[in-house]
Amino acid sequence: MASTSSTTLSISSSSTLIDGKAPRQSAAASTQCVSLPTLPPPPVQSQNRPWKPTAYCRKLARNVMAMATASTGEAPAEVATAELPEFVKTVQEAWDKVEDKYAVSSLAVAGVVALWGSTGLISAIDRLPLIPGLLEIVGIGYTGWYAYKNLFNKPDREAWVQKVKATYNEIIGTS
Repeated sequence: MASTSSTTLSISSSSTLIDGKAPRQSAAASTQCVSLPTLPPPPVQSQNRPWKPTAYCRKLARNVMAMATASTGEAPAEVATAELPEFVKTVQEAWDKVEDKYAVSSLAVAGVVALWGSTGLISAIDRLPLIPGLLEIVGIGYTGWYAYKNLFNKPDREAWVQKVKATYNEIIGTS
């Protein structure tokens, strides 16, 4: 237990001005003592604290599984077999089909590094005083021009929709 005591702040110095100049003082003569109050002791936690719900549930599940296997007389088996989501199965199948896993892993790491670097570059540009506002104005202007050029008139809009559908079919691979 830490003891609590009252502490005082004391600063002592002796200086006299002679002819408007402060005299030089030795290290022993200029003693300054500053004491800070001590921290209060940490609160004492009672030994009768309630169990954490997760630990309690795990213990309860263990007991139920033990009772279930003991009552049936069978060897303990997996109680709940968690099936993997369809997405994970698809990713595993695609990874198994890859021939050069080293190259794919290297490209993935390079992509993460490039993403991290571009994020740093964008945040550095964003901290500059006038550049973010200027880039915002340029973006709004380009968006307005693009909408006027491609979406304002009906024939232009129909041509734009056909171009988007053709690009989509080219990427997906359907015709």
